[in-house]
Amino acid sequence: MIQSSWTTVQKGLSSVALSAAILTMSGLTSAAVAQDDISLVVARDMDLNSLDPARAFCDTCQIYLSSTYDRLVDMAEDNTSLVPMLAREWSSNEDQTVFTFKLDPAARFSDGSPVEAKDVKWSLERLDNIKGGISYLMDPVTSIEAPDASTVVITVSAPNSEFVGSLSAPYAGILNSDVVTEHGGNAGPSADSKDTAEDWLMGNSAGAGPYTLVSYSPGNEFRLTRNENYWRKAPQVKDYIFRQTKDAVSQVQMLQSGNGDIAMNVDPITATSITGSDIEVVTKPSFNMVYVALSPGAKNLPHPLTPKIREAIAKAIDYDSLIEFTLEGQGSRLGSPLPNGFPGAGAVEPIAFDLEGAKALMEEEGVADGFTLEAIFPNVNQYGVDYTLMMQKIQMDLAKINVDLDLGAVEFSVWRERLTGDGIPMTAVFFAPDYYGSSQYVQYFAMMDGTVWYGRAGGPSDPSIANPKTPEIFAQALAAGGEESNRLFGELAQIMADDHVILPIVSPDALFVSRKGVSGLRYSACCNLVLADITVE
Repeated sequence: MIQSSWTTVQKGLSSVALSAAILTMSGLTSAAVAQDDISLVVARDMDLNSLDPARAFCDTCQIYLSSTYDRLVDMAEDNTSLVPMLAREWSSNEDQTVFTFKLDPAARFSDGSPVEAKDVKWSLERLDNIKGGISYLMDPVTSIEAPDASTVVITVSAPNSEFVGSLSAPYAGILNSDVVTEHGGNAGPSADSKDTAEDWLMGNSAGAGPYTLVSYSPGNEFRLTRNENYWRKAPQVKDYIFRQTKDAVSQVQMLQSGNGDIAMNVDPITATSITGSDIEVVTKPSFNMVYVALSPGAKNLPHPLTPKIREAIAKAIDYDSLIEFTLEGQGSRLGSPLPNGFPGAGAVEPIAFDLEGAKALMEEEGVADGFTLEAIFPNVNQYGVDYTLMMQKIQMDLAKINVDLDLGAVEFSVWRERLTGDGIPMTAVFFAPDYYGSSQYVQYFAMMDGTVWYGRAGGPSDPSIANPKTPEIFAQALAAGGEESNRLFGELAQIMADDHVILPIVSPDALFVSRKGVSGLRYSACCNLVLADITVE
């Protein structure tokens, strides 16, 4: 029966309906089916760039990595507090520069070997030295020590009240260092050139998470199966099949035809067209962000993107109308890149739509007649937002101040190449938090040396976009606690808002669409969707 279930799912049938049929035919109890037969098919437009924790950086990556690699700490369901994971306890010195973690002796990798301090040290040093997009998580670290098999001591360069929380990010997942080393893994200072383990990790997992990788077919699907050596509570669902499904309509059709169980990119407009009682739609608040970004340092600009021109572009976008147009109003405005509910986010009001003010700024800069600006963006539907429709609406808005957008929707791989090449004058993309904490947004979006968007915005070629106050205020925010930290992050939020380089469009509500009987779908601030929590009635 188990093999029959798996074979049928491979042919595309929904396993929820299949499990019910197995129950009827065999007389098995629901508990027996729950532990042995349930496979779920997830329809998703996947943005995977890698399955290697040190190189991956995407929303689908969060789901995959948090399912296959346990971390030292995890996010609680309230999305603001931490709970033990591989570390059963932790502590810090008074000024929060030295953090000590005690590993749970029960922790095991998927091959049954114990998780030891040397694995933690190796994994985090590899994350740092690979120098991938997420390596900024390790920027504060000056040393990682493993004085014994169950103790890890991490020292950071300055007081950091958010450091432990940052280790709940899926990219901080702990690998089996012995296994990955055998397949080309390297955690040394030259890991960015010497590590060759990514190819192996694209077809194998080596973690201590509730699931292991069965197979990955780029652009098509990846499959997970329950880790039978999992050291904590075993998940109910045995197998997951993530199928690349580009658009929302196709995802809904998969569920309606019985070929899928969960759809992850359904927009509110498509959701209103769903009929029948066998599909459920649940909407929940999220910390996700859809944003537009400007690059003052991009090559071949038709006119410099000065602060006033960037402000004019920001004021010319009719945000409320755009949210209604793309999301049926199911989203919230943001005052800065900081999500609503994160430290400091409440200090900044969203910029107001002000067409006359935008025209005045363009006239002050001597470009009332406008110019043409290239706008290249990923061809995706993310968090329910169709990016092509969104950018077409923004194109209409900016035309009113004579900024003509030359739109180009491209695949993610092409988009990434452009960003790291000559730059893109205007783009649009999305961001989900990797953990609860505002420091990641400063490290990613602030205009200061070393951040991701300082580089993408052309900071190295136009250092004038850097704000000299940011590094000092950031250090103070990390050293402070409570309300003082919140106030300082609020100052940083205002600085990022005033830069008008990152223009937050909307924080979309999370939309969960599934076949009836699938439950436990919840939004996680670190991990997007927690597969181990999902159950089937």
